[in-house]
This record gives sequence, structure tokens and C-alpha cells, in this order.
Amino acid sequence: MDLELAPEHAGLRAAVRELAQGVVQPLAAEVDREHRFPHEAISAAAEAGLLGVLVPRQYGGAGLDALAFAICIEELAQACASTAVIVDVHTSVGTEPILLFGDEEQKREWLPRLAKGELLGAFALTEPASGSDAASLKTTARRNGNSYVLNGTKVFITNIGQAGVYVVFARTGPDEKAAGITAFLVPAEAAGVKVGQVFQKMGLHGSPTGELVLEDVRVPAANRLGGEGQGFVVAMRALDSGRIGISGQALGIAQAAVDEARALMRQRGHEQGDDFTLAEMATRLESARLVAYHAAWLCSRGLPFTRQASMSKLHCTDTAMQVALDALQIAGDEGAIAGSPFERHMRDAKALQIYEGSNQVQRMVIARDLLRAG
Repeated sequence: MDLELAPEHAGLRAAVRELAQGVVQPLAAEVDREHRFPHEAISAAAEAGLLGVLVPRQYGGAGLDALAFAICIEELAQACASTAVIVDVHTSVGTEPILLFGDEEQKREWLPRLAKGELLGAFALTEPASGSDAASLKTTARRNGNSYVLNGTKVFITNIGQAGVYVVFARTGPDEKAAGITAFLVPAEAAGVKVGQVFQKMGLHGSPTGELVLEDVRVPAANRLGGEGQGFVVAMRALDSGRIGISGQALGIAQAAVDEARALMRQRGHEQGDDFTLAEMATRLESARLVAYHAAWLCSRGLPFTRQASMSKLHCTDTAMQVALDALQIAGDEGAIAGSPFERHMRDAKALQIYEGSNQVQRMVIARDLLRAG
């Protein structure tokens, strides 16, 4: 692995940073305070082609790799974590399953619109009674002629109410675990698709999260993603690369916390204890970035990366949480005031340790892979 960014990756970072700092960052405090969707930021990202980073050029995207995706999300998260998670979920688990498992007709129908930002994508796996045990989901999809009829409730769905298409996982077979699950592309405007409760969260206030209710939702069999019983494979593969995006979010939040702590220390003066803390923060961040970029590099080259993606998600999100807490400690009283960027980074960072597989689940994945490795 070459530790020097290639010119195309360095150029992408510069371009996304300009957009993020010029358009996204000035909105971040308002978006957080008002709990509002950052329409202006998402429109700017779409216009810049950031919603199609992973989509091949033949389908209207940029045709870039996983490392480019991680860098894009990192720069957006440094400016606004809410904007970053909206773009991340859309790009990874909301769009990539179609790219990886869709047939040619599905790719032609959905990918160009997703790449241009005409539609946002979302991922509907989690249910009220099946958080980390995703294979025990209860949503059903009953075959009826050339259609399937879906019933059930999904929960903690990012981009709820804003997405134009949901990748929905439902049970089509008698098997009560993974083998009975199938994936479907469900348009938001389909009859019976309803937005349930939208949650008021601790952080990531600009990213809508809530319930997706499916009541006798009829979708054509052509909207099935992969074969019957392959849904769990679709979900797990999507989550593997999705964890690279989460790692990018964590890096961006941590970088913002380091930068703001450093600026505050320069402004007001500092003691040796704070110097040591800042040095520790920067070192943790640099090590996390290397782990994340390595996982992205493996994914970009089509090499096995499940263990590294879990290591990256675990290390980067734990780092973001610790760095945000350290920055808040350096800031002191003023950092704890509502509206301070220090307390916002701390609130935003916590969610990253929980979603797309909690960090306890990542430890299970890593250990299981290590124990069965030759």
C-alpha cells in the first residue's frame, strides 16, 4: 500500500474540502440547532457529483473507488457530521447494493438518478426487536403473482422521509434466520409506504432517523435485489463497505475537534497538561486514518476486507469519541455550552459507535475472523 495519496485522491480531497468549508460548514451550527435537513448542503454535494462517487461513469457517476469515498465523507464530516451521514448512507448502503447485486435493468433504472441526487437512497434492515441480530427480522414479503406484498416496521432508518428509494430486507422463506431473507428496492411513493415516528436524537440533528412502516406494499418482482434468500448476503456486504464510510465520518469529526482545540489553545494560551492531551489526540487520529485508508485500499482492489473494515470502524469511532471528549475537556466550561462546536462533536461522535453494527459487534466480527483464519 502506497501511503502517499495518488494525485486523483489528493485533488478530490482539495475539491471536497473547498465545498465543505465554503458551503457545508457555515450551515452546521444552524442545522444542529434547528434539527433541520441540510437541503442546501446536499444540493451542493449533488451538483458537485459527490452523491455518485462509487457509481460507474456508464451510469452517470464519478466511477471512483472506496478510498475516494472515505476521503469525501471525511471532508464533509469535518464540516458537518449530519451532512456527511446523509451522503454516506445514500452512497454506501443506499446505492452500492444495486451496483453490487442489481441486474442490468435495475442499474439503468436506479443508478443514474441516485448518482445525480435526483433520489436519495436509504437502507432498511433494523427492526424494533432485531437490533444487532439482524437475521431475526420479522418483516415479510409474500409472493403474489409477479409481485411481492411487504408488511412490517423498520426502525432507526437514516434518511427517513427524504429518501426516494429504500433497500428493504424482508422474510420470504420459512427459515427463521438468514437463509429466509430477501432484499427489495421499494420506492418511497409506493402505496402503503409510510413514515412512522421520526426520532429526536442526541446528535446528528440534521440527519432524519425514524421508522419506516410497510402496510401491504406491493412491489414488482423486478424490484427484488438478487435471488430469494440472498438478502442477508446483500446486507452484510453492504455493511462491510458502509463501515468504511462510517470510519470517514469519525475521522472528520475527530479532525474538527483537534483543529478547534488547537486554535483555542493558541488563542488563550495553554499548559503542559493540555499540550500532552493535544499530542495524544493527534496521534490517535493519525493512527485511525491509516487503519481506515488501509481498509479502503483493500476494498478498492477487490481484496478481502471484512476484518479490516470492522477494525477500522471500531478504531476510528472509538478514536472520534475520545478525541471529542478530550477537546471538550480542553475547552472547559465554554465547550460544554449548548451550541459550542465542542459539545456538538461529542454528541455527533457517540452515534458512530452504535450504528452500522455496534462496536461490540465489530469485536465479534474481528475475533471470529481471526479464529478461523489459517
